Amino acid sequence: MDIEYKVELVQNMQDYIIENADNEDFSFDELYSRVGYSQRHADRFFKELLHRTPKEYLKLIRFTNSAKELTLGSKKVLDTAIENNYDSGEGYSKAFYKAFGKLPSEYKKGKSFIPMFTYYPIKNYYSYIKKKENNIMNKPNYCIITPVHKEKRKLIFMRAKKADDYFSFCDEAGCDWEGLLNSIPCKLDTAAILTLPKALVKDGFTATACGIEVPFDYDGEIPTGFEAVTLDECDMMYFQSQKYENDEDFSEMIEQVFDAVDSFDYKSYGYKVDDNLAPRFNFGAEKETGARFAVPVSKL
Repeated sequence: MDIEYKVELVQNMQDYIIENADNEDFSFDELYSRVGYSQRHADRFFKELLHRTPKEYLKLIRFTNSAKELTLGSKKVLDTAIENNYDSGEGYSKAFYKAFGKLPSEYKKGKSFIPMFTYYPIKNYYSYIKKKENNIMNKPNYCIITPVHKEKRKLIFMRAKKADDYFSFCDEAGCDWEGLLNSIPCKLDTAAILTLPKALVKDGFTATACGIEVPFDYDGEIPTGFEAVTLDECDMMYFQSQKYENDEDFSEMIEQVFDAVDSFDYKSYGYKVDDNLAPRFNFGAEKETGARFAVPVSKL
């Protein structure tokens, strides 16, 4: 089967699962009917590209949504359990622990990380690879550029041994890092791929890492394989592309931001790039926000 056809098929299944995940009457029969394949064949295509069956995929989405609910206000574990069709808090807690390795009551305290599910449209990856291979990246249209003063904070991060960008990092370490880092309620921003300053680069590792910023007084868990350092207060210049509707535009938005970072006239606005102050943050791209990137700067 042609890979582009297979990507379209799996993306179609992804879209259906995401759109209907909260539906109590979710129908796998309708899912398979939508793509025109038997369960056996459709599951095989889905698992080949996403490494999970549709049922496993749906389960992780639902548990991740329920985990986010736990951090909202004073909602009790039992309330979340009932809203997610469990007869008791005990049954939900057991299932939650099996999915994430933590009890919901423990995660609710706000000092633990769990491997939350993160939705990656399969077309994003293949459109990026295709455009990269054919060298057909488009030039930028526009970016919103905003200087932000950052207070002293902590950075929780994991180093790469060979990777030099988002996709090679996922190839090396998997993609679960994003959901894991984003699961901490007190995060200052979303998880990102980092380019570390020279002072943080160690022998045997590249300057690439994944990480997330948390408040300076954070005293919660540090996941296995990660480390934490303090980042002093500094200024960051944030670049944000336009929003987009089509998954195929994912790589174009990333390139728009990269080009803007390289071509921006920092000096005219009283700044200069200062990579010694903090990492560069590549937040990736989402339809609702566009692509985002942050660069450390100092005032002239």
